[in-house]
Amino acid sequence: MNNQQVRDIAARALSSLHLAGKRVLLIVPDSTRTAPVGLLFRTIHDLIGSETRNLDVMIALGTHPPMSDEAINQRLEITAEERAGKYRRVRMLNHAWNDPAALAHVGTIKSAEIGELSGGLFAMDVDVAINRAVFDYDQLILVGPVFPHEVVGFSGGNKYLFPGIGGADILNFFHWLGAVITNPKIIGNKWTPVRRVVDRAAALVSVPRFAFCMVVHEGNLTGLFAGTPEDAWSQAADLSAQLHIVYKDRPFHTVLSCAPPMYDEIWVGGKCMYKLEPVVADDGELIIYGPHIREISVTHGTHIESIGYHTRDYFLKQWERFKHEPWGILAHSTHVRGIGSYDNGIEKPRVQVTLATQIPAEVCRAVNLGYRDPASIRVADYQNREDEGILHVPKAGEMLYRLKKSPEWAQG
Repeated sequence: MNNQQVRDIAARALSSLHLAGKRVLLIVPDSTRTAPVGLLFRTIHDLIGSETRNLDVMIALGTHPPMSDEAINQRLEITAEERAGKYRRVRMLNHAWNDPAALAHVGTIKSAEIGELSGGLFAMDVDVAINRAVFDYDQLILVGPVFPHEVVGFSGGNKYLFPGIGGADILNFFHWLGAVITNPKIIGNKWTPVRRVVDRAAALVSVPRFAFCMVVHEGNLTGLFAGTPEDAWSQAADLSAQLHIVYKDRPFHTVLSCAPPMYDEIWVGGKCMYKLEPVVADDGELIIYGPHIREISVTHGTHIESIGYHTRDYFLKQWERFKHEPWGILAHSTHVRGIGSYDNGIEKPRVQVTLATQIPAEVCRAVNLGYRDPASIRVADYQNREDEGILHVPKAGEMLYRLKKSPEWAQG
């Protein structure tokens, strides 16, 4: 799509919202998502910036670290001079998921409804909180891409509210719900129990919601859908399913999954496992290759290191031991480690996950992952060897890889 097409779609959509004199908040992803967010920001600002009472931006961080002014400028594709000049009226806000004062309770999804939404997997009340700043606005506009996603099926839409700018309770609940179902059964499937929970939570937000959902393929904006977060996301997810899933004839015993620079810690770099797990052979090895990665997680590292990376059943069969841990961290742990079993005190992951990063060998061993010195890896040795059972993925984390004939454990 070219810039004029984007402008035409945005102009038609925004005119229908009648935003003159209103307070508008754009909610956009942080730098861990590939998309021309800046193009949409600049276009929307050009179209309505002079007529709205306010046009501000909030970064949907989820539980990621806050972005610096420089990083926000890069995300919005503007210079410091432009921010101080043309965009000086635009407030740039970071979400603060762990600051109770920054959150407002908007309701509770009751146990009976959670039972219906989760397909009977859970029966518990779930409190829903969101960044209270949204109630300073008359209109929320969600701007972000749609890709296959390990927790919800496909990212985007109301996911930029929950977990994007939501509180810990709803975040922890639906991440663990997705982990219990398992990544291979969730990822790349459109209508999942987690998506139902996310959309139900969003319905509790009283501020009107609108969305621009983008589909980006090979660095280009291929689709832009405007409408309610539910409708725009649905159309974008259909296109993403066509463009972002690669089907392979057979599994691979070795996968070199290369983390792009936007994944600067395993908390997000784990996507290099999530998107490739379905094509790793039983007892195979997936290597997350990221020489630039130095941390497991700036925010959650200490907690993750105390728990380690384990299969779902390791936690479920010792639930009394782990149920008080943050469920979102347990979910991350299982997603990185992959599916497997835990019987008679013995854990048996289906595949080996190895980190080839700057994270030291002793830390990798302590968290139950393999270690390779990244300097020992010659990427060329893994290229063009698919017929030998070796797969090289140069930019992992957004394209989902599946087998043409999926095993039972990968069927949603």
